[in-house]
This record gives sequence, structure tokens and C-alpha cells, in this order.
Amino acid sequence: MDIKDHIGEIRAEFPILKRTMSDHPLVYLDNCATTLKPRSVIDTVVHYYTYLGANAHRGDYEMSAQVDFAYEGARKLTKDFIHAAKKEEIVFTSGTTESLNILAMSITNTWLQEGDVVLSTVAEHASSVLPWLEAGESKGIKVEYIPLDEKGRITVENFKKALHPKVKVVCFAQVSNVLGYEAPVKEIVKIAHENGIKVVVDGAQSIAHLPVDVQDLDVDFFCFSAHKMCGPTGIGVLYGKLEYLDALSPIYFGGESNARFSKCGKLKLKKTPFKYESGTQPIEGALGMAAAMKFVDKIGKENVHRYELELKHYFLEKIKDVDNVKVYNADAKSGIITFNVYDKGELIFPQDVASFLNTKGIAVRSGEHCAKLLGEVLGVPGTCRASVYFYNTFEEIDKFVLALKEASFETCLDIFF
Repeated sequence: MDIKDHIGEIRAEFPILKRTMSDHPLVYLDNCATTLKPRSVIDTVVHYYTYLGANAHRGDYEMSAQVDFAYEGARKLTKDFIHAAKKEEIVFTSGTTESLNILAMSITNTWLQEGDVVLSTVAEHASSVLPWLEAGESKGIKVEYIPLDEKGRITVENFKKALHPKVKVVCFAQVSNVLGYEAPVKEIVKIAHENGIKVVVDGAQSIAHLPVDVQDLDVDFFCFSAHKMCGPTGIGVLYGKLEYLDALSPIYFGGESNARFSKCGKLKLKKTPFKYESGTQPIEGALGMAAAMKFVDKIGKENVHRYELELKHYFLEKIKDVDNVKVYNADAKSGIITFNVYDKGELIFPQDVASFLNTKGIAVRSGEHCAKLLGEVLGVPGTCRASVYFYNTFEEIDKFVLALKEASFETCLDIFF
């Protein structure tokens, strides 16, 4: 599919694109933070509440069985979506952050010893760093950082330099949420496994844009959220190789994750993945996520990725003679555009730029983007981030560029008075 030829049909599937913001047609360029939802996802969530309604794995009646069938069907579809070997390797969570926290605590408690090291990078989202720092504090587990290259990328060479016998886990993003660079996952995994190191990959920014085959990548764990690929908020996935999920212990207990327990505390957990899914899960979220996967698959991730790069290259061509805009990741093969705006050589505070763009109906992200260590590499206190998706248009890029040309200290600060 050539998305350009179907952009009108695609945009018609997203009701929210009919709204305005600041009395302008909405130009939504904050897709890294969350994506918009198509009608099929909205309808699926509404259908659960209006027709199914019951809990999963709890009832002995027809309506509950229908929920079980739909819920486990969503697990099977998720397995196929990332090419996992078995549906039991799919654990539903609230999203990437919870998945990464579960892994940090479970892996630290089960496998790591005092003096062991977890490798990460300063480009990572806080959710790929803070859980390991917190989980490892009481056991004397350290977090060390793989050096980035001059552009802020993780490389195989720098990964090798960071290795030593105490490294037991490496946790990093397949695609950086700030600069949008794709990490050499497969190469890193191969080297890590040769050294007995487990690999945890944050797939939050890749799952909606790139084909993901966890078996081909050979990752041990892979985490992502539905809301970054047109699905509902509050639902995500922790993928893990079954042997490892079986070996690890959950961090939540009760609520149907146990098979039985006694008054003295003897506990038998249910099998994977159910031992990780304590309490009532966001059932409507799982069903909505499955609908989102079908929607994205219908368009085709290869088509999505190609179109995003077309939009980004169009922006870069339009902006190349605009001296007041600095782009930090022009060569990143993703739809992420990280930039700052200057006036007479002085940085305009990124939040002021974002607020000015808002007055034009344009939504972008500003600040540190939850990667609070990366500012040391970029040498700025924050950046603006525009991120495109398959429902954005070249006309929207034109509006974005025109607004950036108007940005100055005067125009950005006038909105507050």
C-alpha cells in the first residue's frame, strides 16, 4: 500500500482528527508520547463494555466464556504480531513501564548477586534505568552505561568496550525515544549471549513502526505498550522466553495468579503467563490492543515506516534554509524529529516553543522526554520533539514548517501576555 494514495481513507478512521485545537485544525505530531485511536479500536472497547462485560478466567457461564475466548484470542494475536514461539510467552501488563519494572525486580531477586552489573545507556527512557537502580540498591547491584557515539547512538563497538565479567543484564531501547536511532539489537544480543548476559529490550518506540520478530532477534525479553500503536492506554506486553518466565517469580500476588495456598504460606502459582497476571486485567484494553494490531497490520509496518521517512525527509528539505531551527537527528531512520529553535543564536526554551506551536494547532512534545541523562550528551536542557505517524500529511508538515519560521523570543513569549 502506498499510504499517500489512501491518506484520506486512513484519516477518516480517526474521529479525533476532526477536532480543532486553539481554533485551528489539529496537527498532531506527538505520536511518540501516544498515538491516536481508530474507530475499530474504539468500537472494540465499547463492544466489550456493552456486550461482554464479564471478568476473564473467573466465571462458569456463557458470557464469561466469551470473554475468556476473546481475551486469550488477543494473547494469540499478540504472539503472532511479534512472532513469539508460544502464546504463553505473552504476559499482559499495564504497559512498557510496568513490564520493565517487573523484569528489573524479578531478575534482580532471582538471578543477580552483590557486585553484578546491569548495562544501560544515558539515552534510555527512565523506565529502562530507574527500576534497575531501585531494585538493585539493597543487593549492591550496579548500573553502568554503554558509551554513546558522537551522535548519541549505541554501537556494537561501544557495547563490547562496556563488557566485563560482572555484567549480567543489558537493557536498552530498540529505538531511542528522543533521537529515534535504531539500536543494533541482533548483533548486541548475539554478543551478550556469548557472554552469558540476558537481554531486555524496550520496544515502546519500535513496535508501531518496525516489523518485530522476537525469535529472529533472539531477545530474552521485549516490552511494549498498546497506546503507542493506536491501541488503548493502560495495556501492554511483557514478552519473555518461556523458560525464563517459568524460572522467574512474579512481584504481584493474589487475584487468580495462584493455584492454591495454605494458612502457613505454602503457595502454588498458576503456570506462565497467568502467574504474572494478578487481579483483574484491563480486558477491554487487551481486546482493543488486538484490534489495533489488526489495523496496523492491514496498513503494513513496512508501508508505515517508509511513509514516516518520506514525511521526515520532506520536513528536512523544507527546513534546510531556516537558520533558527537546529535538528539533532536528521539521519535517524525514524519519524522522530528532535529539534530546538534559536533566536539570534540564543536558545528559546523548548516549552515556550511548544506553547507557541499550540497556538497554531500543532501538538509537539518538549522537555527531557523522560530521558533525563541525555541532556549531558546533547548539551542542552531540553528539546522539542515532533513525531509523525501514518495519518499525518505533507500539508501538516507545511503548517509545521511555517510556524517554526515565525518562532522567535517575541512570538513565543507574546502568547503569555
